[in-house]
Amino acid sequence: MRFDLTDLTLFVHVVEAGSITAGAERMHLAVAAASTRIRNMEIELGTPLLNRERQGVHPTPAGQALLPHARQILQQAERMRGELAEYAEGLKGHIRLLSNTNALTEFLAEPLSRYLSSRPHVNIDLEERLSDEIVAAVADGKADIGIVAGTEDVTGLEVHPFRVDRFVLVTAASHALASIRSIAFPEVLDHDFVGLDRTSSLQRFLSDKAERAGRRLKLRVRLRSFDTVCRLVECNVGIGVVPESTASRNMRTMALHRIDLTDDWALRKLMICVRRLEDLPLHAQEFVRHLTTPAAP
Repeated sequence: MRFDLTDLTLFVHVVEAGSITAGAERMHLAVAAASTRIRNMEIELGTPLLNRERQGVHPTPAGQALLPHARQILQQAERMRGELAEYAEGLKGHIRLLSNTNALTEFLAEPLSRYLSSRPHVNIDLEERLSDEIVAAVADGKADIGIVAGTEDVTGLEVHPFRVDRFVLVTAASHALASIRSIAFPEVLDHDFVGLDRTSSLQRFLSDKAERAGRRLKLRVRLRSFDTVCRLVECNVGIGVVPESTASRNMRTMALHRIDLTDDWALRKLMICVRRLEDLPLHAQEFVRHLTTPAAP
């Protein structure tokens, strides 16, 4: 079998996208050229790799067997590229990094900036995802490194501690709860909330906690970031649950009151997950070690 790296990369993209057209777009190939490459792979192998249907494509049993091998070969090629990057001018390492909202907005910017400024040969594709989606992507080889909430099931993955944060309640300075220093989450469920949108893993988590207490969250507004939650909380639209780091930062410029949540789940651990650290390219291994090393004061 004579499959080159372009063939294997295209095949992985097509399977992940469920479409030859979408796979071709990711590879910046014409659809006809992509179809020809896939067809030549099937001819070389002597069996179909894709079931082609009107709504898209999905791998045949042969395609399913090829997929993990293709991902492994591409990962090994990436590891080789990374290890040679210091010796070959213009050759760059590449890291596929997924992060949940909390880690991305509160903790990633500084270590990411320090790492990239000292490694001009490395590029990082960073995408914000939900923690459960990140775990699945890392397990399937679609991402090299993921940063997720410590509450996620990461069975089968190698896990490294990243940061610890705490969820707190924020209110407007004039809110009825503004004189309280600490409280349990079920005790505030009579109040209106400002929260994140329905796709947020945190919002799903809080809704579940409310339902377990026999209540429902009274969400007046759904937003896409913790900072905008704080802004509307300041305007007394409702109260909000945000990371302690977010609350502390926004209290410098906003009239907010912070209330500690006494619930055990309020302590929030963020974890780095990989399939196996030693299987990653050297530059990706170095990046994980960089993230887990506290910055010098």
